[in-house]
Amino acid sequence: MHLKKTLGILAIAMAAFGQAPTTTSANIPYGLSISPDAAKRVAAAAIAEARKNNWEMAVAVVDTGGYLVYFERMTNAQIGSVQVSIDKAKSAALFRRPTKVFQDIVAGGGAGLRMLGLTGAVPVDGGIPIIVGGKVIGAVGASGGVSDQDGRTAQAGANAMK
Repeated sequence: MHLKKTLGILAIAMAAFGQAPTTTSANIPYGLSISPDAAKRVAAAAIAEARKNNWEMAVAVVDTGGYLVYFERMTNAQIGSVQVSIDKAKSAALFRRPTKVFQDIVAGGGAGLRMLGLTGAVPVDGGIPIIVGGKVIGAVGASGGVSDQDGRTAQAGANAMK
């Protein structure tokens, strides 16, 4: 059983560092960056998900280079979530994968903890690449709840572009 767990962690780690293809592969090419109007639609969908669940969130949308295109903080979202949402979005854009991938690697412990030394990789759920036409056009980050809530909020935003 220990070998099976170790092999599973190794497979996740290899995928995270672009050494093996996965459904959240970094092999997805970049496209033209998200427009401000599209970024507003993404944020609006994320905020709607947060409101539906009574979560107070900060939501950031970045372009392919990780630069902020649009940001919104709900009235009672904690101030600390502002930068965290931007960092999650940037991580998802630059690494072309959800930040939950990094969270899962760190949770596995062992060799996966080396991921913490990867500059710019945020190991907390809530950053989702925005993929349109098979290309990454940016990413959305959400912060303000627990990891799963942040992830669900960001995913709702990314889904607005499907």
